[in-house]
Amino acid sequence: MSNIIKEIEAEQLKDSVVDFAVGDTVKVYGKIKEGNRERIQVFEGVVMKRQGGSNRETFTVRKTSNGIGVEKTWPLHSPNVEKIEVVRRGKVRRAKLNYLRDRVGKRAKVKELVK
Repeated sequence: MSNIIKEIEAEQLKDSVVDFAVGDTVKVYGKIKEGNRERIQVFEGVVMKRQGGSNRETFTVRKTSNGIGVEKTWPLHSPNVEKIEVVRRGKVRRAKLNYLRDRVGKRAKVKELVK
């Protein structure tokens, strides 16, 4: 039984997934359906967490819009996610950046990883 489930999940995986980590600033190009039309909307923010595995993997992106924090969770292998573009790499030492919710302004920034 589990082999059948694994085969179905393997078919749903995307071929190429961008390599990004927690703390990175990314642009997520998501498909939005409005009536019978479909368009792509960009959501740019800091990756707060990645969780799950296989085709159930999700990631949460946080941005501030007009002074209000907005978080959105995206399924990584969803057909509604057109593409993910890494804007800058972040230097963090945590797997989940929940502490960013309490911070405002410059304190809510993540340091850039310089190689």
